[in-house]
Amino acid sequence: MQSHNLNLPKIPELLSPAGNLKKLKIALEYGADAVYGGVSHFSLRNRSGKEFDFDTFKEGVDYTHQKRKKIYVTINGFPFNSQLKLLESHIEKMASLKPDAFIIATPGVIKLASQIAPEIPIHLSTQANVLNVLDAQVFYELGVKRIVAARELSLKDAIAIKQTIPDLELEIFIHGSMCFAFSGRCLISALQSGRVPNRGSCANDCRFDYEYYVRNEENDALVRFSGKEIYARNPDNGVMMRLEEKEGVGTHIFNSKDLNLVAHIPTILESGVIDSLKIEGRTKSAYYAGITAFAYKMALQDYAKGVFMEQKYTHELDTLKNRGFSDGYIIHRPYEKLNTQNHLTAISEGSYQVNAEVSEDGKSALCRHTIRLNEPKEIVSAQLDEIKESKNEIGEIFSKNGKKYLQFFKILLENGKELESIHSGNENAFILPFPLPPFSFLRQKL
Repeated sequence: MQSHNLNLPKIPELLSPAGNLKKLKIALEYGADAVYGGVSHFSLRNRSGKEFDFDTFKEGVDYTHQKRKKIYVTINGFPFNSQLKLLESHIEKMASLKPDAFIIATPGVIKLASQIAPEIPIHLSTQANVLNVLDAQVFYELGVKRIVAARELSLKDAIAIKQTIPDLELEIFIHGSMCFAFSGRCLISALQSGRVPNRGSCANDCRFDYEYYVRNEENDALVRFSGKEIYARNPDNGVMMRLEEKEGVGTHIFNSKDLNLVAHIPTILESGVIDSLKIEGRTKSAYYAGITAFAYKMALQDYAKGVFMEQKYTHELDTLKNRGFSDGYIIHRPYEKLNTQNHLTAISEGSYQVNAEVSEDGKSALCRHTIRLNEPKEIVSAQLDEIKESKNEIGEIFSKNGKKYLQFFKILLENGKELESIHSGNENAFILPFPLPPFSFLRQKL
């Protein structure tokens, strides 16, 4: 446990991804102060944007404001001339929902949004790649209230920007996927599959498994690896890239690890220059939305109490699927440690398996991994202290080693059917023996 000076700086906003309405609610339930998301038009995450339509996004805005929290709308794509009329209409429609800010990437769209909806604050997307005082000043003069800094920004440079422009808010990423290139500026996906990263449809080609091929000198054909001239081949579409292989390096040649800055929360907060801490991951799972908000909120709250228990937060973050973790650029330069790529796997499972997601009313759950009778599953909840030990004919809640568990004596579906076990393919909700807090999870250690 780390203690620190009780003359504490302000605690920044914790900002979580809202890939759909359910994830929005989960992020807020588990501690986020604000969320960000959008519909598919002009959003940098087309897949997650399609989870929202106008009506459900409006519901999300209203729900967030009822919780007295904030929501920011992503309009951070890079539009073509042919899309400008549609863009104008989209800005007008989003402005009618009265969000707390627009997240925008380009100067032209900033100007357009300022004309159409001058009452909506503008946050500059990380896609603008602001790394220095000069660029920050230009966007500030354009009316930008907050800059979502490039992931490549160092804390030292963030301090310099804040000292020069004290009224400009700074937001940094603290957790989630890292782009192989400057955020969104990679063309591998566009070249291989026609999916353009900075227009919201990156295929994550940097994560793919690549196979090694070499040239056969007899017939000039490319064959599987057995020589010095090495090629990486994407087995999904046949695209090949020439490369050099170092001994012991695997075929995940571009696979950057995930960002994880929880260990550096005290240093970041004590700089006094960061206004918002952002978690990446609109396309990730509901469990990811909850656990990332939960872990970082714990870290911030503990810090505010004058303590910091890094292992407690790390334990929760390690339960998530990940590519390995890196602290990115904010404290160290990657070349100083040479540990920013995962050469072994595209993604690993994490230390826990999610077995079930509890409904919003807390009375039922959906299976996400096998649940059998009399097998205890750990309960994860933002309101764990409110869960009491109980027992009935359906199941039992009990405590062990500071954690709470649920085991089933009967598995009863809402449609009345009784099962000996339930598996992830079954999308019928099953009844809980006792109500749990909204959006709780059941999990087991791998």
